[in-house]
Order: sequence, then C-alpha cells, then structure tokens
Amino acid sequence: MTTRSASEIYLIDSSGWLEYLTEDSKAGAFGHYLEGDAAVLVPSIVIFEVYKHLAKNRGRTLADRFMSQVLQRRVVPLDETIALAAANASIDHRLGGADAIVYATARVCQAQLVTANTHFRGLPGVIIP
Repeated sequence: MTTRSASEIYLIDSSGWLEYLTEDSKAGAFGHYLEGDAAVLVPSIVIFEVYKHLAKNRGRTLADRFMSQVLQRRVVPLDETIALAAANASIDHRLGGADAIVYATARVCQAQLVTANTHFRGLPGVIIP
C-alpha cells in the first residue's frame, strides 16, 4: 500500500468506486483513498458508469449512496481540453473511449489515477493497488 501525500490529488476510476461500494476484494485498498480528507476528483463519465452499473445491478439505493459521496468531491466535466487529450491518449495508449477520458482527466488535472483496471498498467501517473 502506498502512503498518501496530503498535497496529492487522486482520481478514482469506475472500477475503484465499484470495488469500494460493493465491498469487493480490493475495497480496503480503494477506501485508503476515498475515506478521509484526500482530494479526490470524479470525472463526469465515472458518474455515468458507476451510477448506471449500481442502479441496474445493485439497486438505486446503493447508486444514490454513491451520488451522495460524489457530491462531496470535485466533479470534473468533460470539456474540449479533456476531450482532445482523451483522443490522443486513446491513440497513443490504445485505450477505449471511456478509459481514455478517465486517463486524460487525471493527466489534465495533475491527479494520480487509482484503478483496478489493468488496461492502465505501466502508464505514468497510475496506481493499481
């Protein structure tokens, strides 16, 4: 487990939120970043992915619990800067659209991306707990 720096900014991707909220095997590792006062960014596409997954598979109560946690964080909308960075990340790193948007959001916002998604393995600024 890595030690958090008070000045670092983290972006937890959809896989991390789902691990945490469904109390899956890596919930504690993601809790390390989500609990407490760490600065955590939430890309708007993560809201879409996680809310949809939870509402469909686990019920709206858990999806709404996710939203209550998200609203305590800084939500980052998809804008033209992130969209262009995502297009380049998709080409350069062979990432799918949603993954490229998440990665580009982290890079543009100078945040560490924390994920369970191995598609990001080896990329700069990525933590896979």
